[in-house]
Amino acid sequence: MTSESQEHGAARRPAKDEVDVVAEETQKPAKGAKKDKKGSFWKELPVLVVVALVLALIIKTFVIQAFYIPSESMENTLLKNDRVLVNKLVYHTRDIERGDVVVFSGVDSWDGEFQLEEPSNPVAAFFRWVGTAFGVVPGEKDYIKRVIGVGGDNVKCCDSKGRITINGVPIDEGGYLYPGNEPSDRFFDVKVPEGRLWVMGDHRLVSLDSRAHQGDPGGGSIPESQVIGRAFVIVWPFNRAGTLPIPDTFAQPALQALGGAVPLVAGFALAVPLVLVRRRLLVKKR
Repeated sequence: MTSESQEHGAARRPAKDEVDVVAEETQKPAKGAKKDKKGSFWKELPVLVVVALVLALIIKTFVIQAFYIPSESMENTLLKNDRVLVNKLVYHTRDIERGDVVVFSGVDSWDGEFQLEEPSNPVAAFFRWVGTAFGVVPGEKDYIKRVIGVGGDNVKCCDSKGRITINGVPIDEGGYLYPGNEPSDRFFDVKVPEGRLWVMGDHRLVSLDSRAHQGDPGGGSIPESQVIGRAFVIVWPFNRAGTLPIPDTFAQPALQALGGAVPLVAGFALAVPLVLVRRRLLVKKR
């Protein structure tokens, strides 16, 4: 084959310089690409905000919610302006226990320990809702107290040593009671109705708790159905971060035995009439 045919019949290899130029042009971003990326980010930002709010609403509704502490009623366990996380699933797996710190709704029952001004317009109402969802501002009628008595308990103040008793068993509140406070500045002797709770603040002198609502329906107790969840950890400020365990005094064997005995006694109370009715029916058949 002649050099001429080789020249016309075979593809010519590009020179190294030409390859480098082509590669550079291929890798070089098109003009305006950076601007497009910035523009797309700002277009997507409203969508991201909406998605974040929707996810926050779902989490707030079903799983965990942040709450703002608006008053001094739980000092020194919780200080004003603290933020806590509330577990909203825990009471689907276990009963509410004495000593739990619970958040509950006081709508249509308790008057507030603090008053919030109504939002002046829909925009302000929206931002309040967002602030409540993230625990930045307090809920309108959400309260946080410690459970002292559960349904069926007899809660009394006080014994000869000035201690609150539950079903005759004294509890030692020194670990969480506000320094200098007595267990109560007023006497009471209540039987907590089934399905309700007797709750008190740790700062007894300033807490408008079950003691202050004895004239309300339920005698000051709150319905279990109004409990939003259990406060289990302080998340703000960081220097106060920590868990909120049930105090040891509520783990006394005497209290635990009483708690387990209530359903057992109720079972016997229902079983006896059934056995008697069964015997009568058998006698009639004979």
